[in-house]
Amino acid sequence: MPKQRSVFVLSLGGSLIVPNDGIDVSFLKKFREIILSHVRRGDRFIIICGGGATARSYQAAARNIKGLTRDDLDWLGIHATRMNAHLMRTIFRDYAHPVVIKDPTRKISWRQPILIGAGGKPGHSTDYDAVKLARQFGGKLIINLSNITYVYDKDPRKHRGAKPICEISWKEFRKLVGNRWDPGANLPFDPIAARGAERLGMRVIITDGKNIPNLKRILTGKNFQGTVIF
Repeated sequence: MPKQRSVFVLSLGGSLIVPNDGIDVSFLKKFREIILSHVRRGDRFIIICGGGATARSYQAAARNIKGLTRDDLDWLGIHATRMNAHLMRTIFRDYAHPVVIKDPTRKISWRQPILIGAGGKPGHSTDYDAVKLARQFGGKLIINLSNITYVYDKDPRKHRGAKPICEISWKEFRKLVGNRWDPGANLPFDPIAARGAERLGMRVIITDGKNIPNLKRILTGKNFQGTVIF
């Protein structure tokens, strides 16, 4: 058996798993390959799946039919994360804990190389669940795999002069994203999760999850592209 090394906590954006045009099989194959290459080296992974485009599609459809409560919107998103997580657990079946984790506050007996998590309850995104699981297993770093390479000082979709940020403190980051969770919001990192990560002294790396060579550089401690929040 290879010597056990690190536990990596990955908050995997649902839009990487299921973008607008359907499940991205090509990405999933590459993602599986890099994760298993590190498993063979003795590393372990906690992978928490977001709802992404799937969640927003269900939320938008429901909104078009009737008015919804915040809990309604959250639950639609939560079930989207669970569907994505079951897909992820299936492709890692031989290496993953047999149950998708839906409550990160409960004590978990985990022996396999990979643990898959999903949304638990309303009031926050799966970024928060990633923080809770990182805390339970002693992780101080969360790698947030999204569809952006950097956090920007302004929304780049609305401001042509928006500048990428390589490093930012939790205090300054929370000024950017605010303190309120909005179901279906497309933020770099959930404001509720940000508050918890800051309190626990965690670091978060936000980067483009589709850039597999860049993810490899992060996992091997080399220079990488992305925003570090500390």
